[in-house]
Amino acid sequence: MQTLQKKERLYEKNIILNLFNKGKSFYINSFKILYLNTEFDGFYPVKVLFAVSSRNFKKAVHRNHIKRLMKESFRKNKHLLYDSLANSDKKLVFMILYNEKKLISYEEIENKIILILHRLVKENEKISK
Repeated sequence: MQTLQKKERLYEKNIILNLFNKGKSFYINSFKILYLNTEFDGFYPVKVLFAVSSRNFKKAVHRNHIKRLMKESFRKNKHLLYDSLANSDKKLVFMILYNEKKLISYEEIENKIILILHRLVKENEKISK
């Protein structure tokens, strides 16, 4: 199923605070990723938050456009992450922050999101062992 349900989005303040306080991070070109393996109630094994800095993009229209592109590329490729988490009892929360000062193309964003998902799979496998 290629949808992005509300239950897959990270919006609970306590989980977001835990992510910032206890989470690990890495960078892939224009993106910073914060992630944390945790426990939460729900059917989906992943919760994700997308963010764009208002320092780099003053107009909300541009920030929302970038977030829409990131959400779409995540939605199309989330199976890469879900397949690896299917047998695990832990759940993953992460945030993707766009740090570039200019807009990049959708193809570039999608390629970077795929790299991010592969890296999250590797990180999750390290933690599981």
